[in-house]
Amino acid sequence: MSPSTRASDTDKGVRSTIPSAGRSAWDRLRRRRTAAAGLVVLGMLLASSLAAPLLMGDPDAVDFAAVLQSPSPAHPLGTDQLGRDLLTRVIYGGRISFLIGALAVLLALAAGIPVGVISGYAGGTVDLLVQRGVDLLLAFPGFLLALTLIAVLGVGVTNVVVSVAVAAIPVYVRLVRGATLVIREQTYIEAARALGAGDRAIILRHVLPNCLTPVIVQSTLQLGAAILTAAGLGFLGLGVRPPTPEWGTMLGEGQTYLLSYWFIATFPGLAIFLVVMAFNLVGDGLRDALDPRAGARG
Repeated sequence: MSPSTRASDTDKGVRSTIPSAGRSAWDRLRRRRTAAAGLVVLGMLLASSLAAPLLMGDPDAVDFAAVLQSPSPAHPLGTDQLGRDLLTRVIYGGRISFLIGALAVLLALAAGIPVGVISGYAGGTVDLLVQRGVDLLLAFPGFLLALTLIAVLGVGVTNVVVSVAVAAIPVYVRLVRGATLVIREQTYIEAARALGAGDRAIILRHVLPNCLTPVIVQSTLQLGAAILTAAGLGFLGLGVRPPTPEWGTMLGEGQTYLLSYWFIATFPGLAIFLVVMAFNLVGDGLRDALDPRAGARG
């Protein structure tokens, strides 16, 4: 049997184990009640946000006859200082917050994974230079780095996404580099080299697939962190421009009325809390479900 045939058979054997491994991980995830609760909360909030144009009216509709009304059947979450329905704005705000979180994490993944793989796989001077740059970025807390970038770029959805993404890139670079350093020393990497596989093939076929588990878990947690960072920027008035509904911006607008009209800031803050908590619960569940040792522990 030729080396190429043996390599092909090995790849087929690895691929054949993926569906069963995926089902096993899904079964472990479903058995974790906290992760299931997080999935339910995320599903409800995401579904309502996506269906907002079908379910709700105009979130920017002003009604000066209904200014600062407490929660009632007509306005379940009350109204704000301009008479806008808070339930409508909270649901529409979810669209912006989920969009910012998803795009920021995708951008961070697109930049962080290649840099981390190259740094860990190449080693030497390349690794040294990359890691010193990462150290420089990590010297700033993530929120402070995003705050600095948004102050330079200006407010707006696009600039918030870019700022939050840049703040998350060092996390992915360090994570993927660490995984790559371990993977490149494995026996199957040496076997692939012995069979004539080049660096590009090794990275694409072996290194990247084996980095997916920590990346998936970190991305789940990072989604919550990205939404929280964007909300913090909005609270400071450096996020999404009003009157666009966004949870952090709504929270900042409501702080003035917090003692007299508690509901203006409470419900956007509660939405942020629920989303971040749900992502953390799901991420914690995924970490255990994707851990190959979880099956052995039962």
